[in-house]
Amino acid sequence: MAARSVQRLGRGLSLGRGLSLGSLCFRGSPRVFSTAAQQRSTGDECGPEDPHDEPKHPLSDCAIKHKAIKLEEQVRDLTERYRKALADSENVRRRTQKFVEDAKLFGIQSFCRDLVEVADILEKTTESAAEEAEPSNPNPTLKKIYEGLSLIEAKLQSVFAKHGLQKMNPVGGKYDPYDHEIVCHVPAEGMQPGTIALVTQDGYKLHGRTIRHALVGVAVESQE
Repeated sequence: MAARSVQRLGRGLSLGRGLSLGSLCFRGSPRVFSTAAQQRSTGDECGPEDPHDEPKHPLSDCAIKHKAIKLEEQVRDLTERYRKALADSENVRRRTQKFVEDAKLFGIQSFCRDLVEVADILEKTTESAAEEAEPSNPNPTLKKIYEGLSLIEAKLQSVFAKHGLQKMNPVGGKYDPYDHEIVCHVPAEGMQPGTIALVTQDGYKLHGRTIRHALVGVAVESQE
């Protein structure tokens, strides 16, 4: 009996030691796992840093000054280009405006050149009628024709003036190659040489621009 009791006691002690060791190992395992997880997390945090987060080295004072000088030169260059472009656009605008104004004023220039020839014919016809309708001629029809032609000529000159077309009156004035064309020379009798003594064909200006030169005779000194 005593021997059996001793055997049972030994088995109980061995079983108790096994359970105690197993419980210690089981209880200690979470701590081991927790330590490994902490190590992994710590390793992740201590891993290689993002290259974008690396601190940048500040530029030196010399590099900053050099960059500022280059930027100032670029600003001056762009400003100069802007001013030139602005001046060019303003010149184009002025030329365009002048072209439009000239087109409005001188758009009828060709028409006026043709119309002054009609005025020449009317003027010669009126002069001829005036010679025929002298007081010595009792024909009333010629007198009425002359009066009618005179009214038409006056009205035509009025219309010319309304639209900026004017006849030149150069007799007694100085010769101007931009307005006159010399067709003959006449002796300077009571006139200064170089002045216009007669007109064979009237000249006209449209808004100050000569559209037809006057055909004139210039006085010159007579050679005896």
